[in-house]
Amino acid sequence: MEQLVKVGILSAKKINFVLHKDYFFNGNKHFGASSVSFMAGKILWNEKIYQSITFTPVSDNAFFALKDVVIGKNFHWEQKEEQKFLGTLKFIVENNKITAINIINIEDYLKSVISSEMSPTASIELLKAHTVISRSWLLAQINKNNNKTNAKNDFIENENERIIWHDREDHENFDVCADDHCQRYQGISRTYKNFEQVKQVVESTKGEILVYDNEICDTRYSKCCGGISEEFQNCWNNKKYKYLTKVRDNESNITSGKTNEINDIIPDLTQEQETVKWLSECPTAFCNNNDREVLSQVLNNYDQKTIDFYRWKVSYSRKELSLLIAERSGIDFGEVQELIPIERGVSGRLIKMKIVGTKKTMTIGKELEIRKILSKSHLYSSAFFIEIKDNIFTLHGAGWGHGVGLCQIGAAVMGNKGYNYKEILRHYYVGAKLSVIRV
Repeated sequence: MEQLVKVGILSAKKINFVLHKDYFFNGNKHFGASSVSFMAGKILWNEKIYQSITFTPVSDNAFFALKDVVIGKNFHWEQKEEQKFLGTLKFIVENNKITAINIINIEDYLKSVISSEMSPTASIELLKAHTVISRSWLLAQINKNNNKTNAKNDFIENENERIIWHDREDHENFDVCADDHCQRYQGISRTYKNFEQVKQVVESTKGEILVYDNEICDTRYSKCCGGISEEFQNCWNNKKYKYLTKVRDNESNITSGKTNEINDIIPDLTQEQETVKWLSECPTAFCNNNDREVLSQVLNNYDQKTIDFYRWKVSYSRKELSLLIAERSGIDFGEVQELIPIERGVSGRLIKMKIVGTKKTMTIGKELEIRKILSKSHLYSSAFFIEIKDNIFTLHGAGWGHGVGLCQIGAAVMGNKGYNYKEILRHYYVGAKLSVIRV
């Protein structure tokens, strides 16, 4: 029996959906357009009240549609769309809303993920590499969820510091969500644009995962590392994974099938002076690429609105920055005087930053918290230095995302240059090995 995954798709007071072909519920077949509404802590459907509702497909080719699914939540490309899904549809009550959950076998889930995270017409080797890491990451999260520990006990929240991180442990009633918080899963609409290639890729790597010391690797990935990848503990809980270490994202770092041989040439970006120099330059890297044909393999139509991902800058007036930080943090710092780097990771990403205001001074972290506070959505990354001139704060930055593990744009370029998926995986996950399990 194939292993199933529970994916949280959408939460709302009311959810409109369509059952295409027949679905079973309470021993009866159901079909067509309908809706569920939240009422007094339960679910209202067809003028009856339920604790939960599960629609099970009668046939393998049955599918359902959900209206107004949010993609890119809290990011600059946030939007709503209708999405279609295979598998089972379940509605539950959660946080005074209804949550729609899709229950589907893992390999079908992966066909959607690699079509949602990137274009299904991307190079075969890139798609293979991403299938392996998406499968590995998913299984690692399920294992972690089955062996829950209070990883968040390393949070620091007091008058002087707010050092927190964000991860998929927020999900208690399903395994993973469908958006960037976990990994993109947008049903079958995008998959079917090039279904045969996607099917071939997933089947050719069936059961393949990355392991390290006999454990499934937590294979994180982001859009663009900015030239050097970050380490896990600098973005999430204080656990170091040896295979998620700093990697210089260029060809000189790949010699005789080995990776990381010349990491001694990587500048020490934990030092402020080195970071300023690094971010002020535009060094050679796989992900330093503006070829639209290559980028279209990784960037979906809404992602392609972002073009300055390798090196970028954002400017705020002092007033704009003060209002923004107050709105996004919920803290009245008064007029912001300084943003002071306190601690950086190996890619130059800020782990801790001090905000100095006329009313309050406070240190915040980790990287995503910094990105959330300094943008109305999410700043591209926390790899930036601050320049203040004439009451204008300019952030000079690099990369898109946390930068840990595989760099999607870098991997796309590698695939285009003729590297196979095993070489791509060896480059980004140092010392990890391919293994095959039954799924």
